[in-house]
Amino acid sequence: MITSQLETPEVDLYYTIRGSGPILLILQGGAGNADGSEALANELSCDFTVVTYDRRGLSRSTPIRTERYEIATHADDAARLIGALSGEPAFVFGSSLGALIGVELVARHPAVVRLLIAHEPGLYALLEGAERDEALRGHREALETFQREGVPAAMKLMFARSGTDPNDREAEVPALSVSTADPKVMEQHFVNLRHFLTCDVPAVTRYQPDVAAVTAARSKIIPAIGSATSPSALPYRCTVALAGVLQRTPVDFPGGHTAYMLRPKGVAHRIRDLIRQEAC
Repeated sequence: MITSQLETPEVDLYYTIRGSGPILLILQGGAGNADGSEALANELSCDFTVVTYDRRGLSRSTPIRTERYEIATHADDAARLIGALSGEPAFVFGSSLGALIGVELVARHPAVVRLLIAHEPGLYALLEGAERDEALRGHREALETFQREGVPAAMKLMFARSGTDPNDREAEVPALSVSTADPKVMEQHFVNLRHFLTCDVPAVTRYQPDVAAVTAARSKIIPAIGSATSPSALPYRCTVALAGVLQRTPVDFPGGHTAYMLRPKGVAHRIRDLIRQEAC
């Protein structure tokens, strides 16, 4: 594995590269840094040059200016990274917030994306009426909980609303346990979670996709949904809404909302199949 940093005017982006073949960029959800999808990246490295990175404000992609930024800022970062690593468009897999960034990436910078697999993006703006109001209210409640009770209470609420089941995992994936984790890793993880709740969650709430640009890129976007995600959960409903805009049927992935961490083998297998099908 190779590690490096991409210098930008605002932040130096830490990234990792492993494997060989066409570039596949992984855009992670939540407060996941470049290490958060390590198992998935290792599974895919036999077929692809897999790139992961710390989003601005996380772990090694600091310092950062403190002003508010948008989902488009993350999309621009991803486009710069792809452009710095290759003169060819890249395959992209994004999950949750990462999928949202991926949708903005393909809308703003379609030339750098060969294919985006968007796994359960939080596209609340595509929901309608009471459903959208419910989604935005839930995000506001999570932020208020964060301010009032701290990171653990807010994340517990967000996990519950996403329908995440931490026990739905492959046998090789260990159960999450704070007591057995490296204290330094956990300390950094909580720093990342605070940044996620302070900067990224409000950006998700504000995000308004360019529907015309997303529709124009429909041939490059595959909406993906977890087979274990409840139809009543927001990630499921947002994916269905995106599929409606694209006039495509969502594809099934194993596991639920955080399957890229809990079911890396199954997710890697599905990614390979989808890329092969699109290449044919």
